[in-house]
Amino acid sequence: MRDPAALPADADALAPDADAAAHSVRLASAIAAEIAGTGGAIPFSRFMELALYAPGLGYYSAGATKFGDGGDFVTAPELGPVFAACMAEAAAPVLRQLGPAAQWFEIGGGSGAFAEVALQRLLELDALPDRYAILEPSADLRERQRTRLTERLPPLLSALVEWVDGPMPGDWDGVLFANEVVDALPTPRFAIDGGEVREEYVVVDPDRPNGFARVLRPADALLAAGVRAIERQLGRPFDDGYRSELLPQLPYWVQAVAGGLQRGAMLFCDYGYARQEYYLPQRRDGTLRAFHRHRLHDDPLRWPGLQDLTASVDFTALAEAGTGAGFDLAGYCSQASFLLGNGLPAALERIERIERLDDAALRQRRHDEVRQLTLPSAMGERFQVMGFERDVVLRAAFLTGDLGHRL
Repeated sequence: MRDPAALPADADALAPDADAAAHSVRLASAIAAEIAGTGGAIPFSRFMELALYAPGLGYYSAGATKFGDGGDFVTAPELGPVFAACMAEAAAPVLRQLGPAAQWFEIGGGSGAFAEVALQRLLELDALPDRYAILEPSADLRERQRTRLTERLPPLLSALVEWVDGPMPGDWDGVLFANEVVDALPTPRFAIDGGEVREEYVVVDPDRPNGFARVLRPADALLAAGVRAIERQLGRPFDDGYRSELLPQLPYWVQAVAGGLQRGAMLFCDYGYARQEYYLPQRRDGTLRAFHRHRLHDDPLRWPGLQDLTASVDFTALAEAGTGAGFDLAGYCSQASFLLGNGLPAALERIERIERLDDAALRQRRHDEVRQLTLPSAMGERFQVMGFERDVVLRAAFLTGDLGHRL
């Protein structure tokens, strides 16, 4: 979960140490060199891509701790075992429908916590996939995942796990799972300026503390057309000065990550809104945020490589992308509704029994985990779950709290 706490007024109180600062300077220098070599400006989406994924330097491709108390944010699987157990419960019927050759494809494996719990629960449900593949761009995180799963899982389960460098090769049947992935896709930023659609670019600005500044340039045809299409769907134009995000490439990304998925399901968990809520007039600077040491601040150009950059998901756009890729929409609901509809109470009872929670502090931790996952003020309503199906039935997992009418 990206912590919504505000950065203290003295942002330098969270300034990185000397080694981290040097790392950020190296990445900033590489970004500045690219800007210099491409006419003096790059689209913000390219800046975000480099800041997050530049080989060896980007936030997700370098070795700094991302998750938990020592990182910058906490995701649902890192809170404890409940989230992954419920996701396994929801997907197990699909895997059983597909039979013994079914595969599981997780995009972005975090610390490996999700895979650890999901595989154990799928074994209990007699729904083990033939292979559990993880697409992880960070070599450091891959190694952490490998170590965790080797140490904590029995050989029968750890042997199923492998790491891939891209979408699943060839045709395959199974389940694609992505938690807090779409929000980290490099996103273009648009602005309405004098009635025209403009795009945010990044330029070098030595007078600014971070060395970069955002400026407006003419939007390319794809982005401009996408903005105008959204205005038609909303039934109103954006006000002058309105800024937000739009992912014209989302349909292509969904098609790419699904790859040769012939029969199976896709499950996406993320924070965001249906389109009517995403582009509310009062949300006039969009949803782009930067996170550093569990604090939110509004300067995405600060400390490249050391902070997470993220934008909320337009779930209407995700629904369009999934159905456009040839899948049926299985359902859309809040995270709280999804977990409660897929065995959360039983999962908690089972976990408490397995862990023998005689320790009051550990018992309290598990109940705190459930509250964090389900309370509207925490992750319960801000996070949404969307599922797609093709020649299988996943929609039973969305019988509780369907939000499809909002799309």
